[in-house]
Amino acid sequence: MMSPEIAVDLMGEAVHIVMLLALVLVLPGLLVGLLVSLFQAATQINEQTLSFLPKLLVTLLAVTLTGRWIVGYLMDFCVSIFERAATLVG
Repeated sequence: MMSPEIAVDLMGEAVHIVMLLALVLVLPGLLVGLLVSLFQAATQINEQTLSFLPKLLVTLLAVTLTGRWIVGYLMDFCVSIFERAATLVG
């Protein structure tokens, strides 16, 4: 039988994984956006579309570079959830 403590532990682990994976994908885009914004402020170029392409490219690069790791991490978590479920039910 699943106790509330086990459910809270699973939810905490799931939230931790979501935050980690979101950080891996969002942080590079945020840093590039900050650099582009600083460049725009220094040169007084106020073009809104200028920051979109570098952020898009960096985010795609982050997905490309970390995609295998992300999928492996999610698969390991999913396998651990199924293993725990098997021990909790039976």
